[in-house]
Amino acid sequence: MIARILTVLVALAALIGALAFFKYGQIAQEMAAFSQPRPATAVAAVSVDTTNWRPTLSGVGTVQAVQGVEVNSEVDGQVREILFESGAMVEAGQILLRLEDDVDRATLEGLKAAEQLAEIQLRRNRTLLRDRAVAQGDVDERAAQLDQARAEVKATEANIRKKTIRAPFAGQLGIRQVDLGQFLAAGTAIVSLQALDPVYVDYALPERHLAQLHAGQQVRVRVAAYPERVFEGRIQAIDPGIDQGTRNVRIRARFDNPDLALRPGMFTRVETLLPTQDAVLTLPREAITFNTYGDSVYRVVERDGQTLVERRQVTTGAVRGEEIVILDGLVAGDRVVLGGQVKLTNGQPVRVVDKPAQASTDAEGEAE
Repeated sequence: MIARILTVLVALAALIGALAFFKYGQIAQEMAAFSQPRPATAVAAVSVDTTNWRPTLSGVGTVQAVQGVEVNSEVDGQVREILFESGAMVEAGQILLRLEDDVDRATLEGLKAAEQLAEIQLRRNRTLLRDRAVAQGDVDERAAQLDQARAEVKATEANIRKKTIRAPFAGQLGIRQVDLGQFLAAGTAIVSLQALDPVYVDYALPERHLAQLHAGQQVRVRVAAYPERVFEGRIQAIDPGIDQGTRNVRIRARFDNPDLALRPGMFTRVETLLPTQDAVLTLPREAITFNTYGDSVYRVVERDGQTLVERRQVTTGAVRGEEIVILDGLVAGDRVVLGGQVKLTNGQPVRVVDKPAQASTDAEGEAE
């Protein structure tokens, strides 16, 4: 029995020793691998460039017609003729619609006859006045009657003219809102009329930018209907007052619109161009790491024969497309990592490659 126990103990000791030796070998291999220098990470880099920078002030606005009205009737009447088509282009003074005016014209003939009679009576009384056959008061009364008759004729003629409705200015008509034979009360809308070339864009900017704005300043807008197109115009007027509710200044820009692409009511994204700045440092936005503690980049440096990265705090400025202005922290010619900053640490060796895609492929191969 003692011999069997001893045999079992010896076997267990041998097994434990073998396991310990195997584990020791694994730990030694891992320690050796850990003690080896870390391989350089493949990264893409970009140099800090100097460029001429055109800063802008961004806002949103609305397209407004230079002139836009709802054409309506000034007097009551029944529609006799409709002389336009919906959506047509019209000239100033072009007849759009006529109302029935037969009764008015008949009334006008009677008033003209009364005018002629009053004129004859006035001439007769003036002749009689020279012969002392009538008093001066009779002559004055006849003169007043003639003036009244003439005024009534003019009023009726004006009423007849108002029953012929004309375009007040050149532009494009909207959709017709009346029908032939319809009775129109005074003020009834007939059709909208918009002058579309040129057009205005009204927008607002914070009051702190007021000193940078002036009439004639270049403005660019984009609209959703034509996302690839940029429309260029200039500031025509700046509101002299500041809105007390928003503390914004209202601005109106004028745009030529020969192809009628801009339509009243369109939502626009507006850029007001400021004077060009020379020798501004810029970087692609993807090279910047943005966080609550400040913006930073990984600058590529050569040290002791190695290519390393060092974390550098930077101060950024305006953004234009995919470029961002660097105000402080870098100088022209510095190289910084273009992408993949999350896998880097300060002082880490790197290998600069030409393209971001190549850097990503190399990094995956190193990870494997």
